[in-house]
Amino acid sequence: MAEKLLEVKNLKKYFKVKNGLLHAVDDVNFFINKGETLGVVGESGCGKSTTGRVVLRLLEATDGEILFEGKNIRKFNRGQLRNLRKEMQIIFQDPFASLNPRMTVSEIIAEPLKIHKLVKNKQELDQRVSELMETVGLAERLYNSYPHELDGGRRQRIGIARALAVNPKFIVCDEPVSALDVSIQAQILNLMQDLQEEFGLTYMFITHDLSVVKHISDNIMVMYLGQVVELTSSKELFKNPLHPYTQALLSAIPVPSLNRKRERIILKGEITSPINPEPGCRFAKRCNYATERCFKENPVLRDVGNGHFVACHLVE
Repeated sequence: MAEKLLEVKNLKKYFKVKNGLLHAVDDVNFFINKGETLGVVGESGCGKSTTGRVVLRLLEATDGEILFEGKNIRKFNRGQLRNLRKEMQIIFQDPFASLNPRMTVSEIIAEPLKIHKLVKNKQELDQRVSELMETVGLAERLYNSYPHELDGGRRQRIGIARALAVNPKFIVCDEPVSALDVSIQAQILNLMQDLQEEFGLTYMFITHDLSVVKHISDNIMVMYLGQVVELTSSKELFKNPLHPYTQALLSAIPVPSLNRKRERIILKGEITSPINPEPGCRFAKRCNYATERCFKENPVLRDVGNGHFVACHLVE
C-alpha cells in the first residue's frame, strides 16, 4: 500500500486587505503518496501557488494542519524548520527572477550545500556541483557563466540543480515550464520525470496547462477561488470530469486535428470576489447548471466513488 508523504487538512490562508479578508486558500484537503506527483490546476488567482508556498511554510498558514511524514510542521520551531528545508524544496516559475544575477552557475548550486554544511571542503564542493550540473544536463563549460548569459531552459536547469543539492524528498514545482518555449518545456518535463524515478522524488506540480499536467501527474487537484473543486487520478479526470468548472477547463485544450472539433464550454458571468465571500458555491455565478441551492449552501468535497472527490451539489 502506498505511503503518504504529505497530508494537508483544512488548510487556510487569508490575507488582510482594505475591504476585509481575502480567502486565498480556503479549507483545502489533500494528500500525496511517496514517489507520486499531484498536479494542481486552475486559472490565475485560484490559490495554486499560495497553497504550495504555505505547504513549504514560505508563507504562514492562517489555520489547518500540514503533516509531513506524519508530523505537523506548523508546530516546528526555527531549528526544526531549518532541517526541514533539506527535505522540502521549490522550483520557481520564473527561472531568471529566482536566480541571483551576481552569482555564477556553480555558486548558485553550491549555496545550499554551504548553508546546510553538506560538504567538508572546497574539493568536495566542486565535485558535488559538477555532479549536479551533469545530473540536470548542464555542460561543464557553463560552470562560471552567469544567468543572463543563458537561455530559459538552462536557467531552469540551474533551479532544478539547486533544489536537488540538499537531497530533498518533496519538491513543489511552481509552474516550472510556463515561461519556456514548447520544445524546451518537453525537455524539462522529461528531465523532471527522470529525476523522480532516479531519486524517488515526490512532486506537487502547479500549472495552468492541462496537457502538461496530464503528462506528468498521478493525481490531479482542480482549484477554483481558493477551494478544491475536484480531486482524482489523472486518467479518471480526463475520462470522466464531473465538476462543471473542470469540464470547461478540459474543453479548452486544443485538439490536434482538422476534422475533430471539441465542444467549447464558454464561461460567462462575473467571478465571485474572494474577499469576505458569501455562503454558496463560488463557481455558481459562472455555472450553466447552478440552482438556488448553489447560491446559498457551500458544496462539500466528497468521494463519489473510486477515490474521485468532487465539491458540487449536482453530483450528489
